Amino acid sequence: MLNRPLNVARSQLFWRRVFAVVFGSSSLLSGFGSQPARAQVNQYCQLSPTAAQEKENLRLSALKGNENAQARYQKILQQQAQELRECRTRTWPQIQALWLRLYPCDVQPGTIDLVMDRIVNGGYNQVYLEVFYDGQVLLPAIANPTVWPSVIRTPGAENVDLLSLAIKKARQRGLKVYAWMFTTNFGYTYAQRKDREAAIARNGKGQTSLYVVDNSSQVFIDPYNLDAKRDYYKLVQEVLRRRPDGLLLDYVRYPRQAGSDSIATKVSDLWLFTPAIQEALFKRAQNYKGLDLIRRFLSKGYVTAGDVVEVDKLYPQEGEPLWQGRIPPPAEKSIQPATDRQPLLQWELWQLAVAHAMQGILDFVTIASYPAKQQGIPTGVVFFPDGNQTVGQGYDSRLQPWDRFPTTLEWHPMSYATCGNASCIVSQVQRVLSMAKPGTQIIPALAGQWGKPISNRPPLEVQMQALRQFSSQVKGVSHFAYSWQYPQNDSDRKFCRNR
Repeated sequence: MLNRPLNVARSQLFWRRVFAVVFGSSSLLSGFGSQPARAQVNQYCQLSPTAAQEKENLRLSALKGNENAQARYQKILQQQAQELRECRTRTWPQIQALWLRLYPCDVQPGTIDLVMDRIVNGGYNQVYLEVFYDGQVLLPAIANPTVWPSVIRTPGAENVDLLSLAIKKARQRGLKVYAWMFTTNFGYTYAQRKDREAAIARNGKGQTSLYVVDNSSQVFIDPYNLDAKRDYYKLVQEVLRRRPDGLLLDYVRYPRQAGSDSIATKVSDLWLFTPAIQEALFKRAQNYKGLDLIRRFLSKGYVTAGDVVEVDKLYPQEGEPLWQGRIPPPAEKSIQPATDRQPLLQWELWQLAVAHAMQGILDFVTIASYPAKQQGIPTGVVFFPDGNQTVGQGYDSRLQPWDRFPTTLEWHPMSYATCGNASCIVSQVQRVLSMAKPGTQIIPALAGQWGKPISNRPPLEVQMQALRQFSSQVKGVSHFAYSWQYPQNDSDRKFCRNR
């Protein structure tokens, strides 16, 4: 009789474990002794330190030529890939990605293996691999037909295709790889080309982004410029030849300026002062009156009642000034004095200028994503949740019209708000969810570290828990970045320090 409660307890434990297997409770599974492989995975799909160290020991032995260790290492990679797939299937979020930059030193044997192993150890099943940034591309120097230099310019390593190698190593571990690329930020090297001067964006003060952005490596282009579009299209094609699992477009915007200039309130704040973007703007006019007023507004930043009178006299055969999107006022208002018509015309010209700049970003995204669309490779767009905001009569200077990005693309809002807790991060994600059409795949990007706060942000697990309330709408989350989680390893690799 004394043993009866113990038997009941054992029976209850047995059925709890059965339900854990059927319904996927990872917290129960982690203590299920008859599943030793799964016992290595915690509630975040992270490997135990013991399992991670066992794998690392095998990697090091294999690197020294131990064939037995090599075979065991490959076997454990396959086993852990399967464990990761199963865990992510039953654990929110189903997609958990990590942002990664590689360096020339990563050509050293075994280095990519170490990096990818650590990513798997962290419970990640996708990698956002940076392949175009700061005006350089992760293509082998000997096979780089783009206008940008290769990341790897080390003598003797001209043939090394680090992008292809990283994709191969990642897939061995069950990881999908997205090619993460800067978009309208072409980098400083592009600005040094004399044959591309007209492609560099300029504002009405004659400045390029080199004068308004702290990071001198950032050079933004005119998205209407034909050379810029061709150069980027070729770049995307070359990257996709390595067959990544996805494409991720970052810096899909204009530069953000500092201080009061962070809000665009006048035409000279806009990046409309290069030939291609102006030519495209003039083509939006639908009669001569409209074209004349657009030219005057662009040159001065405003139109006067006198301008309206002059344009009426120049083209007496035409009615109201017209351009794309303009709905002319009723006939009785069209015959009002120029002083009454001028305020509305000036406001509408300002709206046209802003919309034209934004449309350039949208059109560039269409072009950039087209090669991936042709090949059935998914594309995501990265943006700031507040990058499309209006402030009074002005606009956020980045002019990032993410709410108009196609719903066929993945949306990756950089939810990097800092307020000491997760509430402001949740607000950013809520804003995106409220503006997205049904069916849009939204994968928020979070910044932080596991287990401790950083830069006035709570630990990643706190941020993740806060976002779990959106689990029915958000199936994926990414973390910025590998360099934050493994700062020592990232620094060692960057400067080729012995490990």
